[in-house]
Amino acid sequence: MIRDHRPYYLKRAYLAFETLYANWFLRPQLAHLGTDPTIFQPWNAVMFGGPIRIGNYANIICSSDYKVRLSIWSKEKNVPGITIGDYCLICPGVRISAADKIHIGDNCMLAAGVYITDADWHDIYDRTAAGASAPVILKDNVWVGDRATVCKGVTIGENSIVGAGSVVVSDVEPNTVVAGNPAKTIKHLDTQRGFIKRNDWFLNPSALNKEIDDLDRKMLQGNTFFGWLRSLVWPKPGD
Repeated sequence: MIRDHRPYYLKRAYLAFETLYANWFLRPQLAHLGTDPTIFQPWNAVMFGGPIRIGNYANIICSSDYKVRLSIWSKEKNVPGITIGDYCLICPGVRISAADKIHIGDNCMLAAGVYITDADWHDIYDRTAAGASAPVILKDNVWVGDRATVCKGVTIGENSIVGAGSVVVSDVEPNTVVAGNPAKTIKHLDTQRGFIKRNDWFLNPSALNKEIDDLDRKMLQGNTFFGWLRSLVWPKPGD
């Protein structure tokens, strides 16, 4: 559908159900899930192993054809696992696979299809043995582009950007744009301009929620239950 035909009250009920589902089914699977997460279609988030920690005001977007998968596979007990900081955005299809430690700082953005791993998972010569692993660290305010891969042992510096489709196999300096396979530096950011980060968006959460709610009311104004049903079973041009 081009537009949302749901009446306002039906969308509010759907959002409330998403929140209920996330708190009932996902939160118990995590070592920590912070304040006020927004998880779209949380039934399409797949969690395996632990510990997995997610900070405050996380935005996680899942879909049935592009699930978000956070998994830990380790022979050792008490590994650091996966830590995701505050105010992070995780888009559909993101996969984070840890054998030991993956740490993602605050205000980071992972675009659709991003893959982050701290291990090879299979040895080069003995394919029945687990491969080498080394921690992955994304510092604060890192942006990883669509379908990029971040490999074991990599640290990405604060504010840096990884271009779409890139494969990162070595450390990235702070305030740098990298791209390619393997990823190479293509630009240095002007730190004098400063950065507006995701946490700035959440400085007043109640005002932000009201702004979003007011927008929903405006966009869904005039929608009816039967009009929504009609759009599902008998869509018309422009629906």
